[in-house]
Amino acid sequence: MSTLTLTINQQDYTFDNLDPRTTLLDVCRHHLQITGPKKGCDHGQCGACTMLINGRRVNACLTLAIMHDGDEITTIEGIGLPESLSELQQAFKDHDAFQCGYCTPGQICSATAVLEEIKQQWPSHVTTDLQNPNGLLVQEIAERMSGNLCRCSAYPNIVSAISQVLEKQVPKASLVPDLVTDDETNNKAINGAISGIWSPPPSEAQIGNQSVVKQTANVSDVADAANATTVDNAKGGRL
Repeated sequence: MSTLTLTINQQDYTFDNLDPRTTLLDVCRHHLQITGPKKGCDHGQCGACTMLINGRRVNACLTLAIMHDGDEITTIEGIGLPESLSELQQAFKDHDAFQCGYCTPGQICSATAVLEEIKQQWPSHVTTDLQNPNGLLVQEIAERMSGNLCRCSAYPNIVSAISQVLEKQVPKASLVPDLVTDDETNNKAINGAISGIWSPPPSEAQIGNQSVVKQTANVSDVADAANATTVDNAKGGRL
């Protein structure tokens, strides 16, 4: 193929005769030794390879390098290094939003894009008010980060880290325009929106299990009542 130039972390790299089947992830890891992006599933399902391309998050294992000649590509190395962490990277440290750390580069790249999406008031799949999406809600952050898996299950801390940066960078009134921030009740509502651990509503199977447990308890109550009636009848000499 012809010469390819990729701009990665504000530095240009030129390739001659690169196999056109080479993914952007493999170019970074195997040709340039940019090893921050991780190869997890290699099927676009885990998000460990997430990079930013022109500010948008992309699974680098699913996109070919030749598709991005002239694009601005950012990996975790371009967001911040150990001696110069970004605000979001520092928040991940503050909240211990990682355990093994394998997924963390992709998580931070994705979260960096999430911050911009919320600032621009983009709605998500769980947004109820499309005109005024409330990006502070835990379920909003969880939904927007759902493409990045953490096998260690550090999700609550990841949400807390993103929430910390959101609180600093984005005025609450712009995220929740229908609430008056001077009112104590509304302040509690806004602050409560980013606290706790969000989980999806129970499935039909879970609801079914709950009803079974409840029914079992009722059966036990009936049995106790029957035993009591038997004792009373025996005292009365009717047996």
